[in-house]
Amino acid sequence: MNYNAFNQFCGSLPATTHVVQWGGSHVWKIGGKVFAIGGWSRDRHPAFTFKTSDQNFAFLSVHEGYIPAPYFANRGMKWIQQIETSGALDEELRYYLSESYRIVVQGLSKRQQQEIKLNRTPDAE
Repeated sequence: MNYNAFNQFCGSLPATTHVVQWGGSHVWKIGGKVFAIGGWSRDRHPAFTFKTSDQNFAFLSVHEGYIPAPYFANRGMKWIQQIETSGALDEELRYYLSESYRIVVQGLSKRQQQEIKLNRTPDAE
């Protein structure tokens, strides 16, 4: 995956915002909370960082193509960086980005979810 595809996918998720910060990284947020970062690679190749569940963190930390995310994991946070970006793991990356989004949304208050219209029922529309 490249940064354009990453930005297109993250932008397709409801109520997301995009900023470029932290040394030119593509930072995606929901409700003001970061769920995905495109950037921070060691070798100028694309790298994608996302929040994970405890179980996925344990699995991906030792899975080829992934590393515990610099700056996050060493502070005890469950964030992973995908460093294999040849395209072989693109489907997995879309899944993990969606999961990161879901995890961050669940951490928002019900009020925040309602304010950004994430908790709508079909009757409310």
